[in-house]
Amino acid sequence: MSSLYPPSLTALIEEFEKLPGIGHKSAVRLAFHIMGVSDEKARRFADAVLNAKATVRLCETCQSLTDVSPCALCSDPRRDRSCICVVESPKDLVAMEKTREYKGLYHVLHGAISPMDGVGAEDLKIKELLARLTPEVEEVIMATNPTVEGEATAMYIARLIRPLGVKVTRIAHGIPVGGDIEFADEMTLARAMEGRREI
Repeated sequence: MSSLYPPSLTALIEEFEKLPGIGHKSAVRLAFHIMGVSDEKARRFADAVLNAKATVRLCETCQSLTDVSPCALCSDPRRDRSCICVVESPKDLVAMEKTREYKGLYHVLHGAISPMDGVGAEDLKIKELLARLTPEVEEVIMATNPTVEGEATAMYIARLIRPLGVKVTRIAHGIPVGGDIEFADEMTLARAMEGRREI
């Protein structure tokens, strides 16, 4: 179907299709949107992509995305340096930070252990995490996703950290606020029971 389009437009559609979550129809829609904007808007879009690629890098401390290293969170003297929250991706860090509940530091693994996908422990930022475990760090919170890969990653890292005398905790998983128990799966209900607390 894409052969109906000029080669340069076909190439643009194919590049959009390579983005996660973008199928052929969405790629066509995006490509036609770009074709319909002014040259200035198209240039700003292209410049934004190139600028982000040129300036964004990993924070030398937490491994999150930043344009200055160490990042703003790692540099903030108000953050609790006795606690490190470990997440799988920079997007997870943003989600945790939006709660405004956590005041410690973060560490981004950039994935989870997944032998089926060819991702081993050596592919993650685990050694960088271990290097951060100074006597000042009292707790590491494992906030990996509640998937088989996330659980395996949390358990693997916990086994590495416990001998160092650092407390390792796992965020509770359960029924979301506003959710109905009847629609929750067995694993979610089991996690909700495990994570219960006194009221």
